[in-house]
Amino acid sequence: MVQEVVITAYKSDWIREFEKEKKKISEALSSSAIQIEHIGSTSIAGMPAKPILDIAVSVNHLDEADLFIEPLRTLGYEYVPKLEFPNRRFFRKGECKKGTHHLHIYECSSDEWGNNLLFRNYLRSHPEQAAAYAELKKHLASLYVEDRTTYTLRKAPFIQSIIELAQKE
Repeated sequence: MVQEVVITAYKSDWIREFEKEKKKISEALSSSAIQIEHIGSTSIAGMPAKPILDIAVSVNHLDEADLFIEPLRTLGYEYVPKLEFPNRRFFRKGECKKGTHHLHIYECSSDEWGNNLLFRNYLRSHPEQAAAYAELKKHLASLYVEDRTTYTLRKAPFIQSIIELAQKE
């Protein structure tokens, strides 16, 4: 199945949608979730993005995510095992390849958790870098319209460079 890359203009509704979803997730997971954060391009004001809300949840131990499968299912999330990402648990809301929400669970002490927040926070506070990322995303989306995997891989060097800049601040 083709995984299209569709980039849309920023929508302020994404912030409100995250807040609503965060409340539901927080209630469903009770005290197990340490933090629930809006990550990815939809979390950065003005950033064009795939219209998929990325949500990150931190826990003390990744094994705790096994207990989340049923509570998250009641909210419409499906657990999707990703063997290529052993330090994350992934849940999708919406149809396969057309999800509306992606939920990523990380250990609170992991590099993955920290790097997601570093990247988001750096772009939020450095508009010139955010603009460069927006241009890169649009360019790559035009090149890889039907290849989300390559689109994502081609963004990785830029993302890594931003994380490295953020770590120096």
